[in-house]
Amino acid sequence: MTDTPQANATTPDPLASDNVPPALEAAAVARFLQAHPGFFVEHEELLMGLRLPHQRGDTVSLVERQMKLLRERNIELRHRLSQLMDVARDNDRLFDKTRRLILTLLDAGSLEELIIGVEDSLRNDFQVPFVSVVLISEIPTPVGRWVGSAEAHQAIGGLLNEGKAISGNLREHELDFLFGEEQRRQIGSTALTPLNHQGLHGVLAIASRDPQHYKSTVGTLFLGHIAEVLSRVLPRFTHSLRSVR
Repeated sequence: MTDTPQANATTPDPLASDNVPPALEAAAVARFLQAHPGFFVEHEELLMGLRLPHQRGDTVSLVERQMKLLRERNIELRHRLSQLMDVARDNDRLFDKTRRLILTLLDAGSLEELIIGVEDSLRNDFQVPFVSVVLISEIPTPVGRWVGSAEAHQAIGGLLNEGKAISGNLREHELDFLFGEEQRRQIGSTALTPLNHQGLHGVLAIASRDPQHYKSTVGTLFLGHIAEVLSRVLPRFTHSLRSVR
């Protein structure tokens, strides 16, 4: 005769908390709280019993910890907002300087006024210590700096072939061509953009003593915008130029 199980014997519940691994149980609780963010609003009495270890060994309530995190996040957000406001103010000032320069270009009555206007504005308003405007043509004029196509492409052909505004560190012979040997020794970084419109070709270059000022990743949006306007105003005074392409 076989023994029968006693009536009061029970089979262990595999879902009982004693049988659930702590990591799995914690993950389940975390998922539940994520799915029910208002849980503690309806069960405020539970907050009073929750404690978190403090760095000094003390304990703080969950509410206190939550308030501390919110304050830290608020400080971080205010810092980010302050940075964004600084960038916005810088862009606003840069836009205003660019607007004044463009009006100067549009109001120029001669090639001399045009070249002097762009160089003076960049040096004085934009505080750029080194400015170079080089026009490429086989028919030079007595105003501004003019070079032949062969000379320009031999010196900065690689830069011209980019066809867009670039910035960073240039080679010595490129700096010599754009700014001259004396200024080249003082230059740390450069930004430049080609001038191309209606058969007129050239380059507008600016430079700084700081090697990090015009990094290879610096934005050249405003410089390119100035160059586009300059390229379209120049042909008013250079009708005799022919294409160098």
